[in-house]
Amino acid sequence: MDEQLALLFIIAETGGILAPLVFILFHIFRQFLFVPVVVICMAGGVLFGTTAGTVYSLIGLFFSSLLFYLILCKAPKTHQKLSSIKKKWFGEYRNLTTGQIAVLRLVPFIHYHLLNFCLLERQRNFKDYMKTSIVSNLPLAFFYTVFGEFISRFTPSMIVIILFSITVLVYILREKVTIIKWREFFKAPA
Repeated sequence: MDEQLALLFIIAETGGILAPLVFILFHIFRQFLFVPVVVICMAGGVLFGTTAGTVYSLIGLFFSSLLFYLILCKAPKTHQKLSSIKKKWFGEYRNLTTGQIAVLRLVPFIHYHLLNFCLLERQRNFKDYMKTSIVSNLPLAFFYTVFGEFISRFTPSMIVIILFSITVLVYILREKVTIIKWREFFKAPA
């Protein structure tokens, strides 16, 4: 992963006007290279500054979400697999709100595309999915672009405070009502 990130820095520094395009393309194809979203957003802050890095990261995350949507529409088995993973992680009847997903995107070890799947479960319409995707990606792109260089300097107690704050936000932003259909509630055990 370090080699890929070093390559990104070299291309961005020598790429001139093509550097933003290469950065956005790297954002789109980063999942195939197993590079975390957080690392790319931090690199955007270092390479392009706060404003441009955030904008480029949002564009890259937009196209990444678009690619996820297109692939998931063509692969029903992947949809079923992600559905079972979502049920294991969040529960069978738990639907995350857009605010919860936006906050959970700030936690580096929660899979980006699992949260995209949660958005897709909530917004089945393509247009609504893309709108909520942009809204939920904004805090991720902004936070990690702005604070990217400072995160490594945090003390362990500061990290615990940040994780606790994120946990409280996820609890506060939860969906307050769960609707379980009559047939599902009384279904026979398998």
